[in-house]
Amino acid sequence: MHYPSLWAAAAPGAGFAETPDFLKVFQNEKLQPTDYERKLWHLYDCTDYALNLYNLPTVAYSGEIDSQKQAADVMVVACERCGIEFPHLIGPKTGHGYHPEVKKELIRRIDNIVENGRKPLPRRVMFQTWTLRYNTSFWVTIDALVEHWKEASVRADLTADGVTAMTGDNVAALTFAMPAGFCPLSATERPTVTLDGQKLKAPAVGTDRSWVAHFRRVDYKWQVVNSADDGTLRKRHGLQGPIDDAFLDSFLMVRPTGKPLNDKVGTWADKEMAHAVDHWRKQFRGEVRIKSDEAVTEADVKEHNLVLWGDPQSNKVLAKIADKLPVRWDARAIVVGSTKYNAALFVPILIYPNPLNPKRYVVLNSGFTFREYDYLNNARQVPKLPDYAVIDVDVPVSSRSPGGIVGAGFFNEQWKPPIPK
Repeated sequence: MHYPSLWAAAAPGAGFAETPDFLKVFQNEKLQPTDYERKLWHLYDCTDYALNLYNLPTVAYSGEIDSQKQAADVMVVACERCGIEFPHLIGPKTGHGYHPEVKKELIRRIDNIVENGRKPLPRRVMFQTWTLRYNTSFWVTIDALVEHWKEASVRADLTADGVTAMTGDNVAALTFAMPAGFCPLSATERPTVTLDGQKLKAPAVGTDRSWVAHFRRVDYKWQVVNSADDGTLRKRHGLQGPIDDAFLDSFLMVRPTGKPLNDKVGTWADKEMAHAVDHWRKQFRGEVRIKSDEAVTEADVKEHNLVLWGDPQSNKVLAKIADKLPVRWDARAIVVGSTKYNAALFVPILIYPNPLNPKRYVVLNSGFTFREYDYLNNARQVPKLPDYAVIDVDVPVSSRSPGGIVGAGFFNEQWKPPIPK
């Protein structure tokens, strides 16, 4: 659902499609999510990406009496909302397994699709996302959003002389890109791109039949621009949060060697780092890279997301960037936006583009954010904290939380704390 252009076909037969209803059915659990937890469900819930099945031939299967039929049932409804018919084959009187005759029909359909082949350049792309982590389908890429965790969509059609596309209000920038040998447009005339009714002359097609065109919305009008990167600090693919996003790429944990600003917070950070290392091993079967703050090199800054433990006094790397982060932290106070916290009792955790290398993240005092309680079911294993949170270390750590969560939220598209309404 997140990468529809990678596959020739899909044939889901079990698993979960979304979090809240699945857990209600399988765990009899009444969820009471915070606003940010509800938004974070949009990261994985397939019902929110149903439009992407327009470009991904899919045939679902369920046993008639299999409780996991729920996942395909909710996808049928989600696809109906998008105007898409979702084939759902059902094995009569069958539990969690394939009915022999229905399996033959499933195989026949998938074999037909695969024989027809994956279309590398469809003339129409329908794409839906809620985050720039998942931002590309075939020749369409969403480069910027007006606001994360709100739906963004694009319908783009190749025409005789260019592209006609409709975008939702939440798309702020996009790119059309076709690799060498694939662009069917004329190489003798600049293509005409019509975006939301506005006609623009796009860059020319290359003689190798490649084509790239970038567009950005400025003052509610689309403009042709030279690059997807406008040179500003903003959320973009792979640098959009939440905290857990840092662990989808190479990361290095940095251990503090100095004296903490406050002993209680320092003790909490040491224990949480040990927990993060232990549970990375348990859940992801890997050994965490760890260095002391004194041993971090320029190559480390270039190659890894840095997970910094401690505070601006105890961690030398954190001290270098403390005045460039969207929080202020000294021995007396932590300031996030307009809110101040007692630094003796509270600790910030966050994700942010590393000021020493804005192409990588820096994370303060956090591993992945789901904990022991969520190991019971993989539908629970979604990020539990957003871009930042403030933790009360007087509240005991639990199987669900690193302490008392007294504040949490998302940075805006420019990586700034939200302005209170």
